[in-house]
Amino acid sequence: MIINFEQVHNYFERIVFEDVVRLATQYPDYSADMLADVACVALNRLPARYVRHDVDMMFYLTETERRSIEDSLREAIDFSFAFVGERMAKRTRVA
Repeated sequence: MIINFEQVHNYFERIVFEDVVRLATQYPDYSADMLADVACVALNRLPARYVRHDVDMMFYLTETERRSIEDSLREAIDFSFAFVGERMAKRTRVA
């Protein structure tokens, strides 16, 4: 039996990556490495939600659950940009 796991992914990955790219223009001093760190920090603050198709997850959510996910995403992204920026500022002061 051949099993194909290529479709399986964390639901939040694409959304976080897209948000980081979209918001990157507001952080012109952030390097590509820093933006990758922002994505990692944000993803680590969110629960892992593995799906085969994004629509599978959204189809079964109530409006309240969708709103909660959107709020969690926004909080994770905002926190992550601030966190990475603070860490880089500390490194710059020490160096």
